[in-house]
Order: sequence, then structure tokens, then C-alpha cells
Amino acid sequence: MDIIETIKEQISANPILLYMKGSPDQPQCGFSAQASQALMACGERFAYIDILANPEIRANLPQVSEWPTFPQLFVQGELVGGCDIIMEMYQSGELQPLIREAVA
Repeated sequence: MDIIETIKEQISANPILLYMKGSPDQPQCGFSAQASQALMACGERFAYIDILANPEIRANLPQVSEWPTFPQLFVQGELVGGCDIIMEMYQSGELQPLIREAVA
């Protein structure tokens, strides 16, 4: 399986998936820290992939998602966006129901 297929499989296999630098417990950049904290505050489990530990994913994910920066949040196979969008949605109250529906 090539890396593009691997990425597509990861996205389809996880209802909530965050591609980030580091882990939610030990984020390696401020944007990844904010995004993972907003997701954790929603109270549901989510999958994450550390792009620093997976350089092939880091190099190829922007092709798949058509989004150039990290973190990247996927909910039910759809790209939600990066840190700014995640934070705006969290602060406006849009993120919480989206996350709850994804795990329901």
C-alpha cells in the first residue's frame, strides 16, 4: 500500500482524526497544542497521528487534503481545517456537536 492509500485509509478508519506535531499529551508546536486541547475539551476520544514521527505522511498529506499546514482535523472523512478553524469552531460552539455526532 502506498503512502497516499495509507493516509486515505487512516482518514476513513477514524471518525475523528487529528494529524498533529507530537501527541495530545506532548504537543510539539503551539498550534497542535491548541487544536488538541480544543478536541479534548469536547470530551470524546479521538485518534491522532504524529506527523513528526511519520515524515512520509507529513510530506504527502497536503496533497491528499489540499491543505498546506498542520495540524489538520478530519471528522467522518472530511477535512474540518487547521488550528484557526478548529479554535473558531470551538469558541463559537460549533465543534462540540460535530464531535459528538461523529462518535454517536
